[in-house]
Amino acid sequence: MGYLDVPGLAGFFALIGAFVKIIYFANTDWYLYNFRLNLAQAMRERGHEVVLMSPPGEYGERLQAAGFRWISFPLSRKGVNPLIELGVLKRLTRIYAQEKPDLVHHFTVKCVTYGSVAAKRAGVPHIVNAITGLGHVFVENGLSVKLLRLIVSGMYRKAMRGTQVIFQNPDDRRLFQEMGLVNEAQSVLIRGSGIDMNRFTPLPEPETSTSLVVLPARILWNKGVGEFVEAAHILRSEGIPARFALVGVADSGNPAAVSLVQLGEWQKEGVVEWWGWQEDIKVVFAMAHIVCLPSYREGVPRVLAEAAACGRALVATNVPGCREIVRDGENGFLVPPRDAPALAEALRKLIKDAYLRREMGRRGRKIVEAEFSTERVVSETIAVYERLLQNKAAG
Repeated sequence: MGYLDVPGLAGFFALIGAFVKIIYFANTDWYLYNFRLNLAQAMRERGHEVVLMSPPGEYGERLQAAGFRWISFPLSRKGVNPLIELGVLKRLTRIYAQEKPDLVHHFTVKCVTYGSVAAKRAGVPHIVNAITGLGHVFVENGLSVKLLRLIVSGMYRKAMRGTQVIFQNPDDRRLFQEMGLVNEAQSVLIRGSGIDMNRFTPLPEPETSTSLVVLPARILWNKGVGEFVEAAHILRSEGIPARFALVGVADSGNPAAVSLVQLGEWQKEGVVEWWGWQEDIKVVFAMAHIVCLPSYREGVPRVLAEAAACGRALVATNVPGCREIVRDGENGFLVPPRDAPALAEALRKLIKDAYLRREMGRRGRKIVEAEFSTERVVSETIAVYERLLQNKAAG
């Protein structure tokens, strides 16, 4: 089914007339290109004007090559200087006032908070915010983090008032409702950003005697990197024939980042490999036997859905987001967070049983086809736009 064939949207076209103008705003051009390009293309195919906005990066040119107007908007993820941040908010408000979009859709914390305030000041009639994960501020519990959580929660509460909010898992939605940041009427659940089932297709396992276990994510402590390395130590000490690889960038801009020094020490030990950023994750899946993400909390981890679509068995933690995709004993194993011995045990089972890996991979593919496809996520997101516009029109 193509985007133009998604059912139930006749009322959407009748309501909005010829077109709407929508701006998608995220904190990286990489995010827009890899996670939201399909949604932008679907809206454009329906005849609507789509503008993409993010800080500058190498993917801006790719967005433009895909036929979209892209606005380069410098934004520091770590910025805390009040004068500078007020300047950012004024610039954003000015852009929204000049562009006059009918609807804005924000992704990631700073874009949600700043974007919502700016959109309200500029008189944008329809605001949609996506909570794609809670991140370091809501995962850790140190004193400084708790204080920062109070500040961020207050920003969320003000920013999201009167907006439509999309959550990727029911746990995040419930938490925000319990904290009084959103109410039930304004929140909706759409699991993930969509997987291209034509791109991520079943892959045969590599015919090697040594299994490869990969952890594909930003190299952050709260992605369970420490537990992954410890589990690798445990299994290597037992003589289990396996390789373990970290696949992702060392995100120095994140307070939970693993240092380059630490990564270097692990590689010298020879227990884990660090492959860094890989442009085509499907190539990584083709080399791997098992995909692992022992994260402390997620929105809905796209990499697990992509791996499942490619027929790979999964090991993840029993936390919000991960358990949306991994069904324990069906398409992988769920283990307690921060528990390296339990992680090692789950990996041991899969390393030793190729038949079990293949069966779990087959079931995982079916789960993603039924619940996480791009077509499903796009149609559910556009349905949010439709309801929002109808409610505004009725009001």
